[in-house]
Amino acid sequence: MAETTETAEPAERRGAAAVTRPRPVAVTIGRRPEPVHDVAVYAFEGMAPFELGVVVEVFGLARPELGGLLAAPWYGLKVCADRPGTELDAVGGFALTARHGLDDLAAADTVVVPGVRNAFSGEVSPELVKALRTAHERGARIVSICSGAFALAAAGLLDGKEATTHWRYAELLQQRHPSVRVNPDVLYVDGGDVLTSAGSAAGIDLCLHLVRRDHGAKVANSVARRFVVPPHRDGGQAQFIEAAVPAVEPEDDGIARSMQWALDHLADPLTIPQLASAARMSDRSYLRHFTARNGTSPMRWVVTQRIAASLPLLESPEGTVEEVAAAVGFESAATFRHHFGRVMRTSPTAYRRSFGRGVA
Repeated sequence: MAETTETAEPAERRGAAAVTRPRPVAVTIGRRPEPVHDVAVYAFEGMAPFELGVVVEVFGLARPELGGLLAAPWYGLKVCADRPGTELDAVGGFALTARHGLDDLAAADTVVVPGVRNAFSGEVSPELVKALRTAHERGARIVSICSGAFALAAAGLLDGKEATTHWRYAELLQQRHPSVRVNPDVLYVDGGDVLTSAGSAAGIDLCLHLVRRDHGAKVANSVARRFVVPPHRDGGQAQFIEAAVPAVEPEDDGIARSMQWALDHLADPLTIPQLASAARMSDRSYLRHFTARNGTSPMRWVVTQRIAASLPLLESPEGTVEEVAAAVGFESAATFRHHFGRVMRTSPTAYRRSFGRGVA
């Protein structure tokens, strides 16, 4: 409910020469609403549309299904270009027009660069570089997907930091920007205020990671379900996966069967022999096939699943950190804290403080 107030003006001051009357001011009764977190994504001539579409899908789509899960407003999204209103040709034979310019990008809370026009030529818009520096200096979170890391590096935002990009561009990024510690083997790197991801699908993982940081695991899982993708992949997972799609029928897929068995027994001690037995394979064969399929080792995957399972428990006020650790299969709270910090870049207690409901 809102009411409108207007400043009264003495009668003797009214008239043709009077100062313009103040415009009505809306006064909200009750708790002051939280500001919307503005996300700006960069669009450019010759761009591949997938990465842009990922950002729009995650941050720009209306999400009535979230209902009471949101403790803060959803994101506001602006697609920005060097020259707003100019038609931009995209890969695939179509064009798009961005309504917003780089001033809006520089003013956003999160800035996403989904690529650059030509990583091999080193072409990065000087105007974009200036806008990125301005945004970063005022405290914005800067994010790149795929070759977008070249723009962040050109702006000096990756100097002395670990970063990643698509494996195809990793060596070139390292040669062109030797002060950047390029890691070509991971899906994404969370550097706090500057985050980088590998190509295409890794952008989905990073965007979901941002949602998880901002709104918690339940919200991120809901977004992932609508996306029809796994709710969480550890940023440290390998980029290159030999066989992402199984070549056998699901009922005959021993690796998938073992993964489902593990998810059903996360609270129990799990070993390679147990997982290999569920897959009906030898230990050595299981290790080889699992890593080729998933880009990570079986036990690292198990740890990641246990961390993911712990997030909703930490968001609940019930249970201590020690009890949560035991509930998801960690042998001790210390082990839980160690792995949680590696995966989430924060502690269980800090995560609970940020995202816990009803937790002081």
